[in-house]
Amino acid sequence: MVTQEQRRRQLAREKFLRQQQRRTAARRKSHMRNSVVASVLGVVVVGAVVSYATGVFKNDDKKANAGAEVTPSAAPTSKAPDPCAKPAEGAVKSLSWKKEPAMTIDKSADYTMKMATTCGDVDIALDTAAAPHTVNSFDFLAGKGFFDHTKCHRLTTNGIYVLQCGDPKGTGSGGPGYTIPDENLKDKSLKGGVYPAGTIAMANTGQKHTGGSQFFLVYQDSQLPPSYTPFGTISKSGLAVLKKIAAAGESTGQGDGAPNATVVVNKMTVTKS
Repeated sequence: MVTQEQRRRQLAREKFLRQQQRRTAARRKSHMRNSVVASVLGVVVVGAVVSYATGVFKNDDKKANAGAEVTPSAAPTSKAPDPCAKPAEGAVKSLSWKKEPAMTIDKSADYTMKMATTCGDVDIALDTAAAPHTVNSFDFLAGKGFFDHTKCHRLTTNGIYVLQCGDPKGTGSGGPGYTIPDENLKDKSLKGGVYPAGTIAMANTGQKHTGGSQFFLVYQDSQLPPSYTPFGTISKSGLAVLKKIAAAGESTGQGDGAPNATVVVNKMTVTKS
């Protein structure tokens, strides 16, 4: 026969075991939750560090002008078929100047730029009043055929979503031989450190007033410091072309490399409206 005291002790032991089981289960659940949070934070923190520590659009050649950017790494992307046509016949011109061209545009007029590429036309409304030096430089370079037959050498597909063009060398280290001043860095469109989709902006060396001929086209909102001159807005049809290029992915599978699409500027023109 079980005495009352023995029964009390048995119930106490059972209660203790239940408490221990609940505590063990809670610890396991907490450990799993913390592991997940840690892994997510690890991605976010690493991505943020990479983005801000090396995410500026730096030039591989300090003597050149606008240059190659470094952007966050990403998960591998599958290679899609090349959606673009063969480049037009012709070769890149070897051109260089020692100083910025004289101001010849009408600062009060509207100008548009057309990139006739192997993947489709990209039309851009230029912001002449806010970025006159930049627009004047593009008008000058386009008129000299500087951009014709050049490759768009870089595509980023994670964190920062841009296509970079304007390098006659196709390596990220080329330029026109001169630099132009930064402009329009306080544009109202650059809210919250974001360059919105449809923006065209200048690349640079990471230092002030080092823009040259290289530029980037933003096809999806991109988190970037306001250090890159925004000087125009891409048309909807042009944005569709950029998204087609982005869908084909880039060469490294890490979110930052040469576009898989054969993106060549057959002809660049700047026109006064």
